[in-house]
Amino acid sequence: MFGALLCVLFLASGCTSDTPSPDASIDTTRVVTDDLDREVEYAVPTHRIIPLAPNLTEMLFAAGAGDRVVAVGPSDDVPAAVDSLPHVSVLPIDFEAIVSFEPDLILATTQVNATRDADTFRSLGTPVYFFSFPTVQSVFYGIRRIGMLAGTQDVAADSADALSRRFEDIRARSARHIEGRSDRPRVLVLAGSDVLYSFGKESYVHTLVEAAGGSSITSDLDASAPTLSEEYVLSARPDVIVGAFGESDLPDALLEHHPSFDILPAVQNGRVYTLPGALLFRPGPRLVEGARRLSDLLHPRQPGTSISNGR
Repeated sequence: MFGALLCVLFLASGCTSDTPSPDASIDTTRVVTDDLDREVEYAVPTHRIIPLAPNLTEMLFAAGAGDRVVAVGPSDDVPAAVDSLPHVSVLPIDFEAIVSFEPDLILATTQVNATRDADTFRSLGTPVYFFSFPTVQSVFYGIRRIGMLAGTQDVAADSADALSRRFEDIRARSARHIEGRSDRPRVLVLAGSDVLYSFGKESYVHTLVEAAGGSSITSDLDASAPTLSEEYVLSARPDVIVGAFGESDLPDALLEHHPSFDILPAVQNGRVYTLPGALLFRPGPRLVEGARRLSDLLHPRQPGTSISNGR
């Protein structure tokens, strides 16, 4: 359920290597291992790909394989080129519609898609490659792998390298801001202002917060997508609260649902912020922009500057 919410907000016969064959123009098959440790055999060259999550669509285009995408899900909205593509249901999956596009390969992610769906696609003769993104850096590596899968390695490598450099620049800038300080600001990331959906220790969100110069207060929670209690938040006393709160007036929108939060340092100090959900909850190329804007919120460029939101 939480995964669905975030999605809306936000392989030559006998070859068992992840290395492409020297001549990609020869029709053959390749076997690779995905993030579920499954062996996936698919046809090369790969001309028809369907991503089952919006972040994978953005990564395909970043990897130079946008022209291979033949259909996307209803929540896919970036880049603009997807507007002209067929949109099919992915939550729940419309297997019949997806298979009708005769894809060479389907891309899925453990953050959104049910792993059992791979068995259904296998029975239909369609290979599925599952990705997992536990860190921001794993997104950059994922772009490289998409390039390998689609045969666009050079473009994918350039894209991943550029994103990685920008991310490390943000990390370095944030480190300069907190140099000499004893503590980083303690940050609570929420998916919305009503139900307190947050992120457990397996989430990339914590590396996003860390790069921005903060410390995520839920990074030690075992649940992958915990629903926090008010008591937990009150006990944790976050210095900053960031979420996809839309156009809501802050912190009033949060206090409307959780009036007891008026004693939190984040509320008392006017440090409840909103950012577009796709920059926080869609593990793809735009996480780098999310890190930059989060860093600006945690460490304003001008001392004493008050920032009410991250729009």
